[in-house]
Amino acid sequence: MFRQIEQLIQEQISPALKQHGGSVELIDIENNKVYVKMLGGCQGCSSAMTTVKQGMERTIKQNFPLIDEVIDITDHKSGKNPYM
Repeated sequence: MFRQIEQLIQEQISPALKQHGGSVELIDIENNKVYVKMLGGCQGCSSAMTTVKQGMERTIKQNFPLIDEVIDITDHKSGKNPYM
């Protein structure tokens, strides 16, 4: 399932993030939870949580119903625009 979710992220999620100078990396899938790390302009962005929950999580859960949640493990405090 890791490869399939990674492909979904690359094809459907990453293009939108790249328009804003950001990207996302799939870190792990464990206990029906997807762990991601935001990079570039997404690290420290005040909209990161909205992007994860309303964008990524919705898209991933629609395509992989067994997934319960997408969790952002990014250290947003160290980003260029820290907000947390």
